[in-house]
Amino acid sequence: MHHTSLIAILVAGFVLAFIFGAIAQRLRLSPLVGYLVAGVIAGPFTPGFVGDPTLAPQLAEIGVILLMFGVGLHFSIRDLLAVKNIAVPGALAEMTAVTTIGWLVGKYLLGFSGGASFVFGLSLSVASTVVLMRGLEERRLLDSPTGHIAMGWLIVEDLAMVLALVLLPPLAGALRGDTGESVDVWPVLLTTLLKVGAFLAFMMLIGRRVIPWVLERVAGTGSRELFTLCVLAIALGVAFGSATLFGVSFALGAFFAGMILNESEFSHQAANETLPLRDAFAVLFFVSVGMLFDPAILLERPWQVLATFAVILVGKASVAWLIVRASGRPTTTALTIGASLAQIGEFSFILAGLGLQLRILPPEGQHLILAGALLSIIVNPLLFAWLDRRRAYEDAVLPQQADHLSPPVPDDLHGHVIMVGYGRVGSELARLLTGHGVSVVVVDSEVHLVERARAAGLPAVRGNAVNTAVLEEALPARAHMAMVAIPNALEAGEVIAALRSLNPALSIAARGHSDAEVKHLLEHGADAAVMAERELAHSLAEMVMAMPIYRGARRLPPAAAAY
Repeated sequence: MHHTSLIAILVAGFVLAFIFGAIAQRLRLSPLVGYLVAGVIAGPFTPGFVGDPTLAPQLAEIGVILLMFGVGLHFSIRDLLAVKNIAVPGALAEMTAVTTIGWLVGKYLLGFSGGASFVFGLSLSVASTVVLMRGLEERRLLDSPTGHIAMGWLIVEDLAMVLALVLLPPLAGALRGDTGESVDVWPVLLTTLLKVGAFLAFMMLIGRRVIPWVLERVAGTGSRELFTLCVLAIALGVAFGSATLFGVSFALGAFFAGMILNESEFSHQAANETLPLRDAFAVLFFVSVGMLFDPAILLERPWQVLATFAVILVGKASVAWLIVRASGRPTTTALTIGASLAQIGEFSFILAGLGLQLRILPPEGQHLILAGALLSIIVNPLLFAWLDRRRAYEDAVLPQQADHLSPPVPDDLHGHVIMVGYGRVGSELARLLTGHGVSVVVVDSEVHLVERARAAGLPAVRGNAVNTAVLEEALPARAHMAMVAIPNALEAGEVIAALRSLNPALSIAARGHSDAEVKHLLEHGADAAVMAERELAHSLAEMVMAMPIYRGARRLPPAAAAY
């Protein structure tokens, strides 16, 4: 057995995650299960290849930073303040209740000391950022009121864990039961609160002006490479600086950097540039969790593992459900929040590791926390799948009780054109079509583009058009034509295939940038494909030939117009 270099752990992590993620997808399981299994195989507790268990979590931390930065890009301060009345008391009450339940299990079932039971319970009370975001993103709930509550809840949990990590070292002696050792907690607590307050003030007063200004100047250079580097420098730099200078977590610092950048007109471009890296490093997070897990504990201490898992799955979900329902929110919202929080992740590992280092938590406690994390991450997608089936059943059996307060598409619409993509091409095309009296329904995955379409009076559906459930909301069975205006030909081909499966008689046109892309679109079912550069060249050639020196005696059309 030997530990490997950075390149080896990256290669092994991505290759194993791809293989087992694809297998999980084929078995109709969440790919997250495959990523976790890949980590177990690459970990030190199984034979064969062994990755560096100290290096993988650091790479995973980059994924958490980029993920929270991307969340901040779509989460405004106004959204955060809108849910403060439920997120702040709800998160604090849920953490208190789950910590108490975990303390009781640790003290009276597992035989831990009082201090160890407290650290054990607190580790089970905070949810994983990555798992929660994946669950909400897959169901297009991130920008919904439910998603805003979950995000606000998560931020409060992160702030509480920052305080816990700072206060744990000075309280270590008391938690271990050392006699004769006293510590004044209030100065430490006051210092931590001042640091967090200073960070927030710095971001509001300085970062709010400097970050958008820098990004605007870099965007003005026209260099895509510099723009991407600038976005990454902001995300990673603010995250590292917040942790080093103010004692705030990497994830929280990156989130506020993204939220400040959200006020810039280049926020959507910044989100697109970081998306591939966010997805790649988020996968490494799950691989790193698997690497820390020792499967032997499932056989050696099965009842203790089940007790830990029950606290996470039943305890956290039930407490969150009760709190949300008590606030007057509907049952569907309460169940979604409960399912989102019924897992633990990165902060739990950090706190458990610190507790082990300070000799508060025994090694057995850390292993149980890791086992509970692994099982809860595996089961979490199943909870969401159950919620999906429950929602589908209610819509089918109890349509009068379904949530149809603000339908994106009128129920009586027919003979319309589905516009997939509302960027520069799609928005201009939609304007021309509506100008001729053609009904248009927009489908786009970017919230700002959907909002722009709705502001223009167009019905719009937000989501990835590759998903047939998203396309069905645009009523393709009643449409006459679909215009696929997104620039990515590979994605457009999948969208065309999905549209064709929903309505074989639908006329579909798309855009490409090369002969190969046009061929790809036609092969996937498009009736027509336009090469943007070729059409632009034709338009420019017509302008040249319209000059008097070239047109000769020919007269221009009387309604000629230039845009």
